[in-house]
Amino acid sequence: MRIKALVSWMYSQYSATLNRLLENPMLSGLRSAIYPAPDITAARDWYAKVLGVQPYFDEPFYVGFAVGGFELGLLQRATPSTDGPQPLWGVDDVQATYDRLIALGAKPLEPPKDVGGDIIVADVEDPFGNRLGLIFNPHFKASEVR
Repeated sequence: MRIKALVSWMYSQYSATLNRLLENPMLSGLRSAIYPAPDITAARDWYAKVLGVQPYFDEPFYVGFAVGGFELGLLQRATPSTDGPQPLWGVDDVQATYDRLIALGAKPLEPPKDVGGDIIVADVEDPFGNRLGLIFNPHFKASEVR
């Protein structure tokens, strides 16, 4: 009888913990992708052309653009690289966006390709040395973003 009570108690504790984790996950979703930009003024101007909007936050140490409910940030005191995390920004036409970025001064890294499931990806290097990833994903559900 004691074992049954212990197992019941352990299960209730496990269930409560699992429910808490599911209701309040440690990570609740992507908010910002931050790119190093030692020449923050040139980076701000280039990304304003790419995005077609002015930044909502513009200070000498950090610039933030609102992009589809997320933030593309530029951080002055950091070192550009094509290594490390590689966020992919959603676009409707990967080839057209890739071509436009190249025309604006980006360097090709990975040309557009179908990676399966009708998902198209590509990567360029921005003029400041960072990887900028693109994706068209017909399975992405914006309604699930939180």
